[in-house]
Amino acid sequence: MVVAGNWADRSGPRAVVIASMITFGAGLLVVGTSPTMTVLLLGRLLQGFGSGALIVGLYVIVSRLYPPSLHPSVFAGFAAAWVIPGLVGPVIAGSVTQAFGWHWVFIGALAACVPAVAMIVPSLRKLPREDPAASGVSWSLSRIAWSAGAAAAVVALNLLNEVPTWAKPLVVVLAVALLAVALRPLLPKRTLRAAAGVPTLVLMRGLVSAAFTGGDIYIPYLLVSLFGFEPAASGLTLTLGSVSWALASWIQGRLGSRPRQLVGIRIGVVLILVGILAALSTALLHLSPVVIIVGWTITGFGMGFMYPRFAVLTLKWSGDDEKGFNSSALTIADSAGGAVVLALAGAAFGVLGGAGAAGAFVACFGIAGAVAVVALGVSGRAIPRALRAE
Repeated sequence: MVVAGNWADRSGPRAVVIASMITFGAGLLVVGTSPTMTVLLLGRLLQGFGSGALIVGLYVIVSRLYPPSLHPSVFAGFAAAWVIPGLVGPVIAGSVTQAFGWHWVFIGALAACVPAVAMIVPSLRKLPREDPAASGVSWSLSRIAWSAGAAAAVVALNLLNEVPTWAKPLVVVLAVALLAVALRPLLPKRTLRAAAGVPTLVLMRGLVSAAFTGGDIYIPYLLVSLFGFEPAASGLTLTLGSVSWALASWIQGRLGSRPRQLVGIRIGVVLILVGILAALSTALLHLSPVVIIVGWTITGFGMGFMYPRFAVLTLKWSGDDEKGFNSSALTIADSAGGAVVLALAGAAFGVLGGAGAAGAFVACFGIAGAVAVVALGVSGRAIPRALRAE
């Protein structure tokens, strides 16, 4: 994401998108043919390079090819593009895994990339070739180095269960401190202090992503472990959440800036909290699975109603030489927030007994809910007071 943002500000998004698509496809091929976990992880690393860069490149393409008045609809379209994968993806992935093995899920995804590449070629042809020297933007090697430090901190958090119990608190403190220091040059100034405007938009993107991901990952696991769902059936919750996300995005695209941006953001956060509390209550009180399925559908709607606003407002308030950097900052916050919460939830999950213990799931959903509460608390700074009438 950091390299892609820097590259797009220097040379435009064309090369970024082409390189990222090739890298992502190569990652799928490696994972789909991997004979060992080590090879699988290497393939996932390639996928991460490709998908992280691609998102940044697409955001910059939107800023170059579409007028600002169309940005709400375009970003709503991005979110709505989840609807078909959301309808069929989890169910197909579960069914393919049961019938043929998980390798074929990734091979199938690679085949699906072919029409996706074909559809974006016309947009790439419309982009002018840009001279890096004329842009006035240089390579920021220090930011790239800091991004490696942030990645190392996230890896350390995800390996928390591999270290002795006595060392876990120390690893958490050191990793979180390193992450906080490393993220500062990768994000707009005063992001971690929730400064009004773009910094808080970036911060909130990370917080809501963390809250959503923290629940989304563990819900199918909960349905399989405690309610005896088959893998294909457990994907139903994610499917409905994706559909409601797409529906809300479509509605938001039609509404434009209505309701007011701050109101829309807060509505989204509250709906996320509703779904997380439904998941927590289901695990704690062993309620009917219907509760968690309905709750997560509500959460998906909240994400769809809120999520496109972050990109629209960030691009609106960014200069031409900042669009790549701020787009990468949005996706960095998104990724880092999810990674940190998953690491902390994973550690709590293991300590509290894992899949066989309802308390382990309660802890994971509790962490996600706490992050959503923080997002709601800082939401008032996302829109500067002078611009709240927009």
